[in-house]
Amino acid sequence: MCRINCENKWFIVGRYTHKVERYPMFMGEYEHTLDAKGRLIIPAKFREELGERFVVTKGLDNCLFLYPMDQWKQIEQKLCSLPFTRSDARAFARFFLSGACECEVDKQGRVLLPVNLRRYAELDKEVVIIGVLTRLEIWNKEIWEKYSQETREEYEEIAEKIVDVDFNL
Repeated sequence: MCRINCENKWFIVGRYTHKVERYPMFMGEYEHTLDAKGRLIIPAKFREELGERFVVTKGLDNCLFLYPMDQWKQIEQKLCSLPFTRSDARAFARFFLSGACECEVDKQGRVLLPVNLRRYAELDKEVVIIGVLTRLEIWNKEIWEKYSQETREEYEEIAEKIVDVDFNL
């Protein structure tokens, strides 16, 4: 609360509010199928956080990344700050942005994934959609299962390596 003194009288002029930035929080794993036209149902749990319009692009590890528009704007700013004189920065920006596409969910909760992105992530019929904090990832089911199994076997080792991030479970 903020108070001001005016001629020895105190008045309340408002409350102090601390603006807390809220980021989408995606978590969970869902199996779905692509239809013959390349449309995918986005789980209802994710639709509200994702919004009606979002960006889908080539992700790392052979999957697709889906970002809500506000998160995508932050990524654009970070990419703009990369030094264009470095070949690795140019290569990453080209890779990441060349497949980027603004998409929207239709009335049935589906998104049409562009052919080039489906080809990149080897999406054919069965897919897995996972929530990873501020983004969604779409995986070919077989590739996800293989990746997940390999990572599961290294889970403890990975946890030990990131302990320097000051992360306690």
